[in-house]
Amino acid sequence: MRRRDFLGVLGSAAVTWPLAARAQQSAMPVIGFLSIRSQGDEPHLLTAFHQGLKEVDYVAGQNVTMEYRWAEGQSGRLPAMAADLVHREVAVIAATPTLAALAAKAATATIPIVFETGADPVKIGLVASLNKPGGNVTGVTQLNNEIAPKRLELLHELIPTATVMALLVNPADPTIAEANSSAVVSAAHRLGLELHVLNASSERDFDTVFANLIQLRAGGLVIGGGALFNTRIEQLAALTAHYAVPAVFETREFVTAGGLMSYGASIADAYRLAGVYTGRILKGEKPAELPVQQAAKVELYINLKTAKALGITVPLPLSGRADEIIE
Repeated sequence: MRRRDFLGVLGSAAVTWPLAARAQQSAMPVIGFLSIRSQGDEPHLLTAFHQGLKEVDYVAGQNVTMEYRWAEGQSGRLPAMAADLVHREVAVIAATPTLAALAAKAATATIPIVFETGADPVKIGLVASLNKPGGNVTGVTQLNNEIAPKRLELLHELIPTATVMALLVNPADPTIAEANSSAVVSAAHRLGLELHVLNASSERDFDTVFANLIQLRAGGLVIGGGALFNTRIEQLAALTAHYAVPAVFETREFVTAGGLMSYGASIADAYRLAGVYTGRILKGEKPAELPVQQAAKVELYINLKTAKALGITVPLPLSGRADEIIE
C-alpha cells in the first residue's frame, strides 16, 4: 500500500472511530431518574439503585445511560421535569418518592415507570392493585404507613412516664397524613396516651409546631412521612435538639443528624429493588405484569448521645433490638 493511501485509510478510521463510539453510546437505553431530592442528598440511596441495576446486568455508562432530574425539594418542579423526560423518549422512568411517581404517571401512559414510595400505591392511584398493577406503572412500596403505630410504641417504651404525645403530619400530602393520623391515633388510644396531631405544610410552619409542643407539654413527637419531612431531616433534627423534644422518625438519616430514634423500612433496600425492576423492564418485562414489591426490611436506630442530652436512659431490651446505636 502506498503511503498516501495508508494515510487516507488511517484518516478515515480516525473519523469513523469517534462516530462509532457515539453511535454505540446513543444506542444505549436511557433511564430517566426523577427525584424530589437534591443532587448529592443521601448518596447511598442512589448507590443502592445502581446496585439493583447491576444485579440484572446493567451498569451506568457501560450499557445504560442515566438522565437525572432533581427537584431539590420543590414539588412544583416535578411535572415539567417529568414532561422533559417523556419528550426525550427515555426507555423507563424511575421516580421517587410519592410526588415524583405521581408526576411521572401524569406525564405518560406509555413509557414504563418504576416508583419508590412510602404510601399505599393503590390508594393514591399509581396502580390498580398490588398483584396486578396494570398499565405502565409498577414499583416498590415501604411498610412505613403500616408501622407508624410502632414508632409511637417505641417512644412510649423509651419514655414510659410521658402521657402526652404529638404527631406531626403534612396536610398538603393528605394520603400519607390521613394514613399516619388514623394509625397513630388508634395506637395512642390503645396505649392510654393523649395524642395531639400537629400540621406543617411547609418549613415555615416548623417553629410554630415546636412552640406548640412546649405549650402542650408533649413528652415526645412522632414525625410522619412524606416529601416535606424527608427533604428537611437535618432541620427537623436540629429543632428537636433545640427544643429538647424526644422524637422518632422513619429514617436513619434523622438519627445521624442528631435525632433521638428512627424506625422504618430500609429505604436503601427499596431503592435497590426499584433498580432491579428498572433493569428487568429494560430487558423486556412489562410493568403491568410485575407485582408491586414491599421493602420488608425494617430497621431501628437510636442516638445514645442525644438520649443522654435529653436525660433519657435507654432500656437494655430496647437497645438490644436496635440495628445500630449511634454514640
